[in-house]
Amino acid sequence: MNDQDCNAVVDSWLARFNQAIAGKSNETGVDDLAELFQADSYWRDALALSWRLQTVTGNQSICSALRDLMADVATFDLQLDVAATPPRVVTRAGTDAIEAFVQFQTNVAHCRGIVRLTPDAQQVDKWRAWTFFTAMDDLTGFEEQINRNRPTGESYSRDFRGPNWLDKRVSAGSYDSHDPDVLIVGGGHAGLSIAARLTQLGVDTLVVDKNKRIGDNWRNRYHALTLHNQVHVNHLPYMPFPPTWPTYVPKDMLALWFESYAAAMELNFWTDSEVTSAVYDSGRSRWNVDIRQADGNFRQLAPRHVVMATGVSGIPNVPHIETLAKFDGPAVHSSQYRDGEDWSGKNAIVLGCGNSGHDIAQDLHASGANVTMIQRGPSLVVNIEPSAQIPYMLYDENRSTAECDFITASMPMPLTKKAHRQFTKQARDTDRKLLDGLESIGFQLDFGEDDTGWQFKYLTRGGGYYFNVGCSNLLVDGKIGLVQFDQIDGFNSRGIEMKDGRQIDADVIILATGYKPQEHLVSTLFGDDVVSAIGPIWGYGDSLELRNMYCQTGQPGLWFIAGSFAQCRINSKYLALQIKAIEQGLLSL
Repeated sequence: MNDQDCNAVVDSWLARFNQAIAGKSNETGVDDLAELFQADSYWRDALALSWRLQTVTGNQSICSALRDLMADVATFDLQLDVAATPPRVVTRAGTDAIEAFVQFQTNVAHCRGIVRLTPDAQQVDKWRAWTFFTAMDDLTGFEEQINRNRPTGESYSRDFRGPNWLDKRVSAGSYDSHDPDVLIVGGGHAGLSIAARLTQLGVDTLVVDKNKRIGDNWRNRYHALTLHNQVHVNHLPYMPFPPTWPTYVPKDMLALWFESYAAAMELNFWTDSEVTSAVYDSGRSRWNVDIRQADGNFRQLAPRHVVMATGVSGIPNVPHIETLAKFDGPAVHSSQYRDGEDWSGKNAIVLGCGNSGHDIAQDLHASGANVTMIQRGPSLVVNIEPSAQIPYMLYDENRSTAECDFITASMPMPLTKKAHRQFTKQARDTDRKLLDGLESIGFQLDFGEDDTGWQFKYLTRGGGYYFNVGCSNLLVDGKIGLVQFDQIDGFNSRGIEMKDGRQIDADVIILATGYKPQEHLVSTLFGDDVVSAIGPIWGYGDSLELRNMYCQTGQPGLWFIAGSFAQCRINSKYLALQIKAIEQGLLSL
């Protein structure tokens, strides 16, 4: 189908949609709105019409929800977004569809969306919506302070006798005379993303992090660490990485960028500061937060909102293994591991087969250690190129990062799962030689629930997979040893004793056993009552949206943001818009 035909189909659908929403029935009395959607269709809304992140499935449910919401939301006509890529035929989740970007306004916001149209099963010349995405872009009158909306006036005045920019920044960040509106706990990419978004919306925001320097959450990790997905997927909001950067960003490069980013984006940031407790005062709708600072003294702040940005990987998970205490050498969690050179010529055991376990085992081997890996359960393995990058193929197209992000956000979870099953099959076919080799040495493989691959492992459990950068090959070649946990009789003073009588000696044991769910940190800081009020954090459960992420929770004033760089870049916008709307009285807390 050529561009002209695509435009004609989209224009017709938009006209019919606008007419149906306006309540103008046709002469036959047929339900116009129901005629616009496929029987198996999806509508995802990101605040635009419902003030929620929600997915509605099926023709009848979508039409019912739209009718209910339209009674309270004054919408203007849906129009083609001429600033975006024109309508064209694309393939999403294995289905060919005309994809069109649209824009509209409500009584409070500028909004955008995407509609994907497919032919009616009975009438091929009639097109219906297969997916429909509506998203808030800006609050009317409270737009992001960027580009044409950048600050003017006082910030550009020449007051030679008054405080300059630096004086104002130091004063604003001290909070000596006022409390922030928002306190963000954690200064990694999640915390920086939401802080930048809120700052550009004019919301007074403070980030606190227990590390001594901004970026230490990456800087202090193991020596050889680099990102496992490519640079063009991992930008922070507003400031993309330089085009000169390598495809896979080293940890120290990223750490320095975090420091530069916080300064350039004028973020208020306290380092070496740890939140020790937080109690919500429902009468004042504020938190009482205790923060221990570098000098050991405490500050108490009373923000209206607390955003937990400590990530999926928060508190190290150190499993209880009864016999491990018998081991005479150090047994440390992977978060404490630094450099394989410390164990050159020594024997090392790595317990765990995720990304960290494999990377640490490879680093130890490269440093001259004799390494054995222990596998506790099946793991997903995918070569870092090209297979691990298949889900990001969209970002290789000739589109802006912002448009790729918008397309990513528009896809409902069931279709994203379907797409990832296809990606996983493609990766398995591509990596067949490696996977066969791993199975030949007894390595236990899996490919995620319903074969949905590594990304849904991350979205449901935060790990359980490895992007192969060489460790799998070392395992297949016998250069790194492999044993299964159920083959072990127990640990002893020298290492591990196998059920078959073999002894595997160790000078160090690295526990690459992942991290505890966020509920553990919430319990520590806020108490069990808050955990009960909120429920599970992360993963899907019975919902089509991540649980308690980027949205209001069962505890007023408590929010969560976590995930990959792309997830945080995308969803920080929607989280910030909700907080700004509450601050302006447009949304109740």
